[in-house]
Amino acid sequence: MIKFYNTLSRKKEIFKPIKRSRVGFYACGPTVYWFAHIGNLRTYLFNDILRRVLEYNNYKVKQIINITDVGHLTSDSDTGEDKVEKEAKKEKKTALQITKFYTDAFKKDIKSLNIKFPILWTKATDYIQEQIGLIKKLEKKGFTYKISDGIYFDTSKIKDYGKLAGSKKRKLKAGARVVMVAGKKNPTDFALWKFTPAGTRRQMEWDSPWAPLAFGVK
Repeated sequence: MIKFYNTLSRKKEIFKPIKRSRVGFYACGPTVYWFAHIGNLRTYLFNDILRRVLEYNNYKVKQIINITDVGHLTSDSDTGEDKVEKEAKKEKKTALQITKFYTDAFKKDIKSLNIKFPILWTKATDYIQEQIGLIKKLEKKGFTYKISDGIYFDTSKIKDYGKLAGSKKRKLKAGARVVMVAGKKNPTDFALWKFTPAGTRRQMEWDSPWAPLAFGVK
């Protein structure tokens, strides 16, 4: 019997997989614009221990780790440059060269730590059309809105938004951690798709239903 702490219920509960003896396990991976540091690697070490515990208890685990190779901005406030593009300019290389080099470096690091590779690696750039499709579904259901710099998710549409973190909306203030983007309806709203600024040409950008030459964000 395995017990996990359930963040929603705030208590330990017996683990019951959706499929008997099988576990689907998604772990958020790195943004590949620089080397991973010890704090980053601690996350993957924890994930590895969790996977090994499940496998030791005779579960067949399908672990997936994503590679964020586009769309992670330099600011948590949905502003700034894309980290990959910024590093590409700095090193005078292409964005593709940057993401390949640091992806390989990351894999070398986790191999050195004896961390198991996932069953599947997924890159953000391999799923652009799926991202667009998901945003279109959210848009159709009325969960999004468009402002000058992109498409945002309207968190006010979810009455209990923030319940996993135990957050109270009235306690959240713009500027406490990030700068409020002009046009955002709520401090907790987040970008789903950012537009390329006027007069700017990026190395990695895609056409979208909302604006030509735009790029998604993590």
